[in-house]
Amino acid sequence: MEPKLILIAGPYRSGTGDDPDLLDRNLRRLEEAAWPIFRKGHVPMIGEWVALPVLSSAGAEGLDDPLAEQVMYPTAHRLLQHCDGVLRLPGESRGADQDVAIARERGIPVWFTVDELPDAAAVA
Repeated sequence: MEPKLILIAGPYRSGTGDDPDLLDRNLRRLEEAAWPIFRKGHVPMIGEWVALPVLSSAGAEGLDDPLAEQVMYPTAHRLLQHCDGVLRLPGESRGADQDVAIARERGIPVWFTVDELPDAAAVA
């Protein structure tokens, strides 16, 4: 099996009130899935890895900036045009639910645990 680009979807802003420490905690939780996905031979992707630098370079002051609406969800939507699957982590998240809906519309797989992902050229 060829390596796949896997979008990691889960809570980022949900329940944080945009508190920087809570946002960082949620991002680290998303990132915890990156290594296991990579070990299975795939390429992990998190929308915030792309959206946050885009938002910053656009001059946004933070997630409450009006530009955030034009960047955060649209970035994930664009990424899903290139992803081969979605790993949906637990937790309430409107954005992650949207990612799953888009993936299903596109007919790409959605997994709920890393163990469900098929192996590709795994890294030891």
